[in-house]
Amino acid sequence: MPDLLLELFSEEIPARMQAKAADDLRRMVTDRLVAEGLVYDGAKAFVTPRRLTLTVHGIPGRQPDLKDERKGPRVGAPDAAIQGFLKGAGLSSLDEARIEKDPKKGEFYVALIEKPGRPAIEVIAEILPVIIRTFPWPKQMRWGDRSAKPGALTWVRPLHSIIATFGLETEEPDVVAFSLDGIEAGQTTRGHRFMAPEAFSVRRFEDYEAKLLEAKVVLDPLRRADTIVTDAQQLAFAQGFELVEDQGLLDEVSGLVEWPVVLMGSFDPAFLSIPGEVIRATIRNNQKCFVVRDPNTGKLAPKFILVANIEATDGGKVIAAGNERVIRARLSDAKFFYETDLKTKLEARLPKFDQIVFHEKLGTQGQRIARIERLAVELAPKVGADVEKVKRAAKLAKADLLTEVVGEFPELQGLMGKYYALAQGEDASVAAACEDHYKPQGPSDRVPTDPVAVAVALADKIDTLVGFWAIDEKPTGSKDPYALRRAALGVIRLLLENKIRLPLAAIFASHLAALPAVKAADGTANDLLLFFVDRLKVQLREQGARHDLVDSVFSLEGQDDLLMGVARVEALGKFLDTDDGKNLLAGTKRAANILRIEEKKDGRAFDGAPDPALYAVGEEKALATAVDRARAEAATAVKAEDFAGAMAAMARLRGAVDAFFDKVKVNDDDPRIRENRLKLLNEIRAATRTVADFSKIQD
Repeated sequence: MPDLLLELFSEEIPARMQAKAADDLRRMVTDRLVAEGLVYDGAKAFVTPRRLTLTVHGIPGRQPDLKDERKGPRVGAPDAAIQGFLKGAGLSSLDEARIEKDPKKGEFYVALIEKPGRPAIEVIAEILPVIIRTFPWPKQMRWGDRSAKPGALTWVRPLHSIIATFGLETEEPDVVAFSLDGIEAGQTTRGHRFMAPEAFSVRRFEDYEAKLLEAKVVLDPLRRADTIVTDAQQLAFAQGFELVEDQGLLDEVSGLVEWPVVLMGSFDPAFLSIPGEVIRATIRNNQKCFVVRDPNTGKLAPKFILVANIEATDGGKVIAAGNERVIRARLSDAKFFYETDLKTKLEARLPKFDQIVFHEKLGTQGQRIARIERLAVELAPKVGADVEKVKRAAKLAKADLLTEVVGEFPELQGLMGKYYALAQGEDASVAAACEDHYKPQGPSDRVPTDPVAVAVALADKIDTLVGFWAIDEKPTGSKDPYALRRAALGVIRLLLENKIRLPLAAIFASHLAALPAVKAADGTANDLLLFFVDRLKVQLREQGARHDLVDSVFSLEGQDDLLMGVARVEALGKFLDTDDGKNLLAGTKRAANILRIEEKKDGRAFDGAPDPALYAVGEEKALATAVDRARAEAATAVKAEDFAGAMAAMARLRGAVDAFFDKVKVNDDDPRIRENRLKLLNEIRAATRTVADFSKIQD
């Protein structure tokens, strides 16, 4: 079956837009093909700094013929209805319709509409101009003489040419005939802007890709990225260094070149007195270059690797020298910023925070730092941290936000705080907390383990969450402008991975009182706790745990200790995997269902202790005894945090519950006995709630 080749050749496609543009083109074209009945075998999109390309394989040569029956009005219907039916069905008279009989509605007209399929190339010629005109670039422009006219074509940068060919692999393809604002679709493109700018003709994708390669254009961005990494690693190795890999920078650089040429430059070793992260940020942000390090010491070397887009006749000496000049100037600036920052103590910067608003409803940055300090001190004993070190770390943790280096490179916040703290002689734990209190910032980010850093990290995130919850700025749908979901997951990871016990509800309530002039709604602390439980469910589900078990444990009153709750969930999961657990769950749910029905019928709850004098059969007495024993043993085990033991106590209920339902009629004719037995069922429900709310567990 035929293949489609499409290339949209423009002045430039910004690197940050390339990946999405390729995906959008593939999706938009293939969706329309399928909608037109042209089901294809495969499709792949490519992108370079100048071209957006799509190849679609195995498209049928023509659309399938369509047959459709359209039901019309009843025989004898008004003429207006008849005429409307004929026009809508494309019939010239009723002679072209047939009459069908419906036993209930009588006779009515039916039109058989046959629509022969069209050649696929005609359909594609209609599809492509619409897709190109409606392509969802984040930013678009108009150009040339036509730009002032209504409906002028817009594109990310001026569109120069379009390739659109369609045909069998074994034959000369046809050009998909269409034009857009004077640009005629054809089969001509150009190679590298400088090394092969001449136009050349192509036929199908394999021919197109091969000729582009001859014209110094690597079409596949993954191949360009692989070339860059491989050549950079080899170049660094040849000089005795190793490449500091950077996936984000690699993605960006591979989108800036069509013919990657890897070169090495150098800078003055005197700049190595600057922290390595500052050097890397300077070289990365300003010149899109990679850094290298000494594999023996792990420290940066005074070299960098750049990626050119041309094979220079001098081997790249002029290109490297140009980058060296720019990097020398930028590193001089960075060195000046760093040395200037060292002249001012961190605590001397703090008064400025009193003039910087954190949030109009939550006060200044200075007020926020004071809240974090107060909360961190409160948390210090709970995480095993030195109170004075925690107090000092919390006070200084945000100070580097006002430094020159962080102003230039915001991504270095925290890290520079550590360097400046060490330089002014702060304790190592205090300095580490300045960096680590932002962590973890994602699922793969490192979790701090030093108690001082843990205390400040928890205080920072809890203050953010409590504050925005108090002013009702919660995440909604996909919107989370203050990254509150990430903050909650950070707290969860800090607690679980460091095995820390915290009564979150009480901490939330206490911190609410410290907020400036904020009147939080009643239940704010509990609402925030529920948000944490939802985040915990996400976390545990990724680890294979069941969300209903999380609900069943954390719905218990007073269960706000995440570490203990997770231990309960794990024990409950293991218990329910046993026969005793499955059968007890079934029995408990049976008891709950009977209670729900009878409580609804009577309009009241059957709480309160059953009367032993009304037990009429031995199974009632046995169940009552088993419930009392299991509840007491489970409560003792839970208090000792022996959750496996608590589940074992519950397991001993199974036999008595099974025997009760086998031998005892709950809805006895004697209303007193019926009520007593329903109270006994309520005792089962109450006993199991010692460990979990079984009603929330799915079968």
